[in-house]
Amino acid sequence: MSKVKAGQTVSVHYVGTFDDGTEFDSSRSRGEPLTFQLGGTQMIAGFDKAVGEMVVGETKTIRLSPKDAYGESQSHLMQDVSRSTFPPEFEFKIGAMLQGQLPNNQLFTARIESVSEDSVLLDLNHPMAGKHLNFEVELLTAD
Repeated sequence: MSKVKAGQTVSVHYVGTFDDGTEFDSSRSRGEPLTFQLGGTQMIAGFDKAVGEMVVGETKTIRLSPKDAYGESQSHLMQDVSRSTFPPEFEFKIGAMLQGQLPNNQLFTARIESVSEDSVLLDLNHPMAGKHLNFEVELLTAD
């Protein structure tokens, strides 16, 4: 069998874990494979590239560095925001995810990093930025 090619629609089963073994996602747990167009923009670069080196029926384990996944954490995406920008009843919880809208109507997702009397430090990096990601991938089909 030959390797799959860019432009083909592929289906895979995968289990994603962090280096400490914590599972962050699994198509197997959902009981439904992931289907995507190889070489498109749907998948993180390292995952797409690894699947592109496989043949149907193959299973392999890959480890992606941050640059091949969600990138490194960017310090400029840590934003200190006044507590007054939140509703008075808002409950601040370290690690909680929140969604908001910028003045230009762009939506954002952020994690509460810390809270002080006057401000809240928000992390607007992707939650998996800066992390190595491990995947066990099985290539099921390609058309």
